[in-house]
Amino acid sequence: MVLAFDKMVRSDAYQTEFMIENDAHFVIALADGMGGHRAGEVASELVLSNLKYYVGDLPRGMAPGEVHETMTEWLHSANNIVNSRGNGNPELRDMGTTLVGVLYYEGHVYWMNCGDSRLYRFRDGHLEQLTTDHSLNNMTGEKKHSNVITNCIGAGIKHLFLDMMDFTKVFLPGDTYLLCSDGLNDMVPDKTIEELLAQGADANQLCQKAVEYGGFDNVSAIVFHVNP
Repeated sequence: MVLAFDKMVRSDAYQTEFMIENDAHFVIALADGMGGHRAGEVASELVLSNLKYYVGDLPRGMAPGEVHETMTEWLHSANNIVNSRGNGNPELRDMGTTLVGVLYYEGHVYWMNCGDSRLYRFRDGHLEQLTTDHSLNNMTGEKKHSNVITNCIGAGIKHLFLDMMDFTKVFLPGDTYLLCSDGLNDMVPDKTIEELLAQGADANQLCQKAVEYGGFDNVSAIVFHVNP
């Protein structure tokens, strides 16, 4: 499931444009749910809905360090919400979700990540992964632990963390950013994603490519461009 500015999107394509104002704050984010089809949907929707309103209500005038602290507090609050809902319903037990997002707050741009969903930057024909996967594969350097993640929201986890970075100074006009679930990058090699973005592919076309490559998992993606 994805959150595009103020729009929640699932199983659909959505396109929009918006202007950035120095006193604005909003988030573009993707959540990849787990714990069975229905449980994963519930977890991802809970987290993105909560994130949308939390960011909308952020107080003004926070320094970058305060923004990070505030978003970490939100992460633990969201984790408690997801775990409590799961504990209260056997069908939702151990549900969880990853989260990757780009937060704009009063002239600063931050990326944040919890789990193995990814943020890439496409610049001058080159694709670069900005986030680090919180996965057993990444920890061990082996590929035999497919889809085993070490950090997420919910799933009974108590000790979670949020990677977050202020990348305002390198957030440049002409850049393209891709947020995606592992349903895309597990199926489509980075080199192919790079070639598709060079051809102007949108999120829907990237998801379709994952299906063509035999996609065995749900796939979600956001592509956004930084215009002058």
